[in-house]
Parts: sequence; C-alpha cells; structure tokens
Amino acid sequence: MIGYVTLGTNDLPRAVAFYDALFGAMGASRIWDGPSGVAWGVSMDQPGVGVMTPFNKQAATVGNGSMVALVVDSKDKVDAYYRKAIELGATDEGAPGPRGEGFYAAYWRDLDGNKLNFFFMG
Repeated sequence: MIGYVTLGTNDLPRAVAFYDALFGAMGASRIWDGPSGVAWGVSMDQPGVGVMTPFNKQAATVGNGSMVALVVDSKDKVDAYYRKAIELGATDEGAPGPRGEGFYAAYWRDLDGNKLNFFFMG
C-alpha cells in the first residue's frame, strides 16, 4: 500500500550525503533526483524513501509520533544498518533488540531529527 515516504530536511546536501551512504550500504540507489529533494529505492515500482525541502518554503519540522520503519531480512542487518546510521551521525532512539515476540528492531533519528527504525520479523 505504501508507495513512498518523504522526510523533511533543512539542509538538503547534508541529508542527501547521509542517505546516499546509508541506503547505498543497503543496496538501494537514487531513483529520483530533483532540485528540492532526492528519493532512494530499488526501483520506481517499489516503495521508496525521499528527503525534501518543504514545498511551502517553511522550515522542515519533525512529526511528533511519526516514524518510518524500514524492513530488512535479518537481525544482523538490523544491527549493521543501525550501526551505519549512527556512524553517519544519526542519534540513538533504541538500540537493536527484541521488541516483543518475533519483532527485532533498532530506532534512530536522522540528522534532521526524523525518527526511523530498521526491523526484522521472525
């Protein structure tokens, strides 16, 4: 059902460098590149993630209660991608670990304060 998600940024070059490195490590690449933002994914017919400066030219703000959850296919990848995000300057919001039966996740905030997680079911 999800086609893509967009995260706001107030520093597009910094955000793009962060996500180029993080999503590149995950095997994703840029699928759209425009003057106000960039999107990454594996193809245009799969869900993707973008970072954009707000259309209304106001400052980007963090959504209270908003989060983007990125599914991966192993606990090891949750751990590795979380470490990569932290190495790139993300902040910890919950180290990798079990969060209930069959759900393993790690929570973090990007350079603009947007909350994301990596998770594995199984």
